[in-house]
Amino acid sequence: MIVWLNGTFGAGKTTTARLLEAALPARVFDAEHIGYLLRGVIGDVPHADFKDWAPWRGLTIETARQVLDFVGGTLVIPQSVLQHQYWTELMDGFAKHDIPVTAFTLHAERDTFERRVRTDTAEPTALQWRLDHRDAYEQALGQWMRAETTLIDTTDRTPEDACAEIVAAARA
Repeated sequence: MIVWLNGTFGAGKTTTARLLEAALPARVFDAEHIGYLLRGVIGDVPHADFKDWAPWRGLTIETARQVLDFVGGTLVIPQSVLQHQYWTELMDGFAKHDIPVTAFTLHAERDTFERRVRTDTAEPTALQWRLDHRDAYEQALGQWMRAETTLIDTTDRTPEDACAEIVAAARA
């Protein structure tokens, strides 16, 4: 099983994923590492985001499949995917391999989002990139995320609260 945490930057995906690791229990698969791997191989291919590369999507699906076949259990994937086409490709790929996915969108209102990303000490160099992608996130939220994932508003909630809600939904 996969628990996918989609959503805006600063909504608590990484923190919640770490909490889910113990609470479910699960393994955290940060698919961003596949993007880092591919940058060294195909970084010269034009792209705005590593998710634009078909190999990122294919390797994300295949890596999850291989890991689950090897160790079983649950994978938590904290990764923002704002492009509906890419989301559909990922979900169809998991379905092809009979891997159930429970998907959540962690959301924080704009002022909370801005405060969180401006005070982030873990990745301060990502500030402008995150700010630049807020509008795309809000567009995706309105167009498809609300319909295809379970929305969890983290604006006034702790990561522990979000974790508890996800654990209850994943076990249901």
